[in-house]
Amino acid sequence: MSRTRAEVVDRNLRDFLQGWDGAADGTERPSSAISGSEFLDLVESQFQARHLDLEARRLKERGTGYYTIGSAGHEGNAAVAAALRPDDPAFLHYRSGAFFAQRAKQVEAQTPIFDVLLSLCAAMDDPISGGRHKVFGSRDMWIPPQTSTIASQLPKAMGAAFAIDRARYLGHDPEVSSDAVVVCSFGDASLNHSTALGALNASRWAAYQHLPMPVVWVCEDNGLGISVNTPAGWVEETWARDLSMPYFKADGTDLVDAYAQARRAVEYCRARRAPVFLHLKVVRLLGHAGTDPELAYMGMERIRAAEARDPLLRSCEIALRTGLADSAELLATYEEIGQRVSAAAAEVETRPLHTSVETIVEPLAPYESRAVNITALSAATDEDRLAHWGDEAKLPENQGPEHLAKLLSWGLHDLLLQYPEALAFGEDVAKRGGVYGVTAGLWRKFGGGRVFNALLDEQSILGVAIGAAHLGFLPIPEIQYLAYIHNALDQIRGEASSLQFFSNGQFSNPMVVRVASFGYQKGFGGHFHNDNSIAALRDIPGVVIAAPSRGEDAVGMLRTCMALARRDGRVALFLEPIALYMTRDLVDDGDDGWRDSYPAPGNAVPLGGARVYGRGADLTLVSWSNGLWRSLRAADTLRRDHGVDARVVDLRWLSPLDEGTLVREAEATGNVLVVDEGRRTGGVSEAIITAIVDAGASPRMARYCGEDTFIPLGPAWEQVLPSEEGIVEHALALLRGDQP
Repeated sequence: MSRTRAEVVDRNLRDFLQGWDGAADGTERPSSAISGSEFLDLVESQFQARHLDLEARRLKERGTGYYTIGSAGHEGNAAVAAALRPDDPAFLHYRSGAFFAQRAKQVEAQTPIFDVLLSLCAAMDDPISGGRHKVFGSRDMWIPPQTSTIASQLPKAMGAAFAIDRARYLGHDPEVSSDAVVVCSFGDASLNHSTALGALNASRWAAYQHLPMPVVWVCEDNGLGISVNTPAGWVEETWARDLSMPYFKADGTDLVDAYAQARRAVEYCRARRAPVFLHLKVVRLLGHAGTDPELAYMGMERIRAAEARDPLLRSCEIALRTGLADSAELLATYEEIGQRVSAAAAEVETRPLHTSVETIVEPLAPYESRAVNITALSAATDEDRLAHWGDEAKLPENQGPEHLAKLLSWGLHDLLLQYPEALAFGEDVAKRGGVYGVTAGLWRKFGGGRVFNALLDEQSILGVAIGAAHLGFLPIPEIQYLAYIHNALDQIRGEASSLQFFSNGQFSNPMVVRVASFGYQKGFGGHFHNDNSIAALRDIPGVVIAAPSRGEDAVGMLRTCMALARRDGRVALFLEPIALYMTRDLVDDGDDGWRDSYPAPGNAVPLGGARVYGRGADLTLVSWSNGLWRSLRAADTLRRDHGVDARVVDLRWLSPLDEGTLVREAEATGNVLVVDEGRRTGGVSEAIITAIVDAGASPRMARYCGEDTFIPLGPAWEQVLPSEEGIVEHALALLRGDQP
């Protein structure tokens, strides 16, 4: 009967040890970098990782395990763990079993074998994700869990490295040593991903300006991206010549060499506070995963050649030739660890799995409403506010009414006062004060430590936010236009929003992402400055989406978003309508109907709370942001010219929706027109209509939406977005019972 490659690899090691008849012959020399006991300790971690890989396949065969991407061939990363300290944050890829095992030895009371098996079996007792995903992670060991998105861990690793020294500079406690470094591992194939290249570039960009960036980039190069070969020498050719970042290379199948080079890299990074590139040449054994048909793209000769370079064979050979252990001792250790893994697996298979929606989603979107409301209604001390603004007369609440951009700017000043851990950053936010002036004066008042410009890379901007949030900061990153956030959406979807879910609430990355959004800029800039696509944002579980339309609401909603982030670790997207930033009037020129007074501290808008204008009995208009302003103007026309008395609902929050208010206001008139500047397909209007229907209400309903197209440059924009005249036309058609 033919054997699986897992059985072959296991048998190869046993045969090697059982067949060893040599002695400590002096052909290997103990390294001055590592003692004999330390070396054997690393070998044990390698044995543990290997047995967990073998057991993962057996669990799958029994139908009780659900993950078979393993670490076989990469076990040299145990040496990287040994070169680090346990409070050096580690952002690891999925072949990090030996690293995880070795770090567990540096922290008291860890049970890595049992923990990994619980994760493999999706058991609710899994101490990191609670059975929601197979991840390497631990709060005690400073290993935040990573998703499987290619290279998505690199931007936030860069952000965490940036935050360590920034915390020391600002007097903030990051809960790690002041000279801690960040380690981030990835494969050679991932190194080609734009996300990886962006993060690496950002670390070099910072280092070039002498900004501290203590991150050890570890490329574990096995020469394969599933079935795609990495060109021979590609990693070294590309990164060894990069003079902006020191390059260290090691044979990752040789523990002695791997440890020596890892220690050099870590020591350099820790002392210089600068990024380094550690290139570990490894092999991939057992395929990409248990279901990978290697023979479909690799010949048996190549598979066997890789198996001959098994790092466990090399580790045992070094131990034998240097006299650190004899073959019987090594084999006994290997078998004893295997028995422990098998026994633990038998226990894990009895542990309960998730059987209810409630337990699955519990950590996804925590919301302690009372605590959030208390925080949202609080503020900096009166003394601090007076010192900041100058005197009582200069307090923003004592100024006259202003437009949205000005009130938001004042609100950000107050929030940076209230939250000393808050950081505001993005493209052009510092001295310039933002493209639209919303961050004006923040840099001058709070300094470059807390308000700073970022390089032009949205993935890096959000990576800084996620990494800094890991270390206790409260980031307020700015994305310059809504279209640009799509360049980096996986940093929100795959990383920021998922962290509490995949860590069972143990890690969080709170943030409020400000985004200049939506259309109606009278033809300027075309699609990329008039993006109306938010379906991809609303589809992200757990994310809060705020869409204010006027200044007083925007300030109150921003306060709530910051409180949600601080109290519950939430990720909030704050979509600011560009076209309304400077708008002053509502119906008539000079009426100042869209300028508001600044809401004094102690005022906030509750999460998910809509706002209703008027009590008209004939029609309910539902909208938000730009659509809200136009709906109010259309309502005035309907009343004045057609005798139709309408009420207007401003959703304000696009996630979560205020379904109670929607249903109540729909039933109050029996006629509902949803004005959605987003597209007809994928817009918010679909959810609004569905919410009303699901509640059992049955008003007459219609939608008036943007067209299913990108927004063009120039005057043609008016053809594809809802107009005030169109709102009136659709409203009258609805009331007549026909289509416009």
